[in-house]
Amino acid sequence: MRKSIMLGIPLGLALLTAASAFAQLAEKKVITLAAARKMVAAAEAEAERNHWAGVIAVVDDGGWPILVERMDNAAFTLSIELAPGKARTAALFKKPSQALEDSINHGRIALVTARDFIAMQGGLPIVVGGQVIGGIGASFDTPEHDVQVAQAGLAALKHDPP
Repeated sequence: MRKSIMLGIPLGLALLTAASAFAQLAEKKVITLAAARKMVAAAEAEAERNHWAGVIAVVDDGGWPILVERMDNAAFTLSIELAPGKARTAALFKKPSQALEDSINHGRIALVTARDFIAMQGGLPIVVGGQVIGGIGASFDTPEHDVQVAQAGLAALKHDPP
């Protein structure tokens, strides 16, 4: 009996410590592949309605690709790098990629030295519950079309959060 009590006390303390540590962990929203597919489908539908072809990308909060789609006859071959880069930029800077372009255009020239970021319109952060959980990027024929397509993808998520 005494041995079981002696063994039980450390085990109980370990369980309490583990429970306390677990309580300190935060829950984090993430973009699922299903959510990324829904966003890309909505963005592609917007592009097709307007007879545009390009590339759409969704990344997680670390800027890593979840889904990249190149439509047939995409406007530019380089779009396959631009769309994910715009999405990554929006996710990591936690603001639309246009904000970087605007900063450069307003004299913050040093921003061009930020490696591997795309300072062009078309990347939007994905925000859920006040937290940036990723980004969506689009690269089509004009900056305005890029933003319009990315916004359509983002709107699809607003109706059904991940």
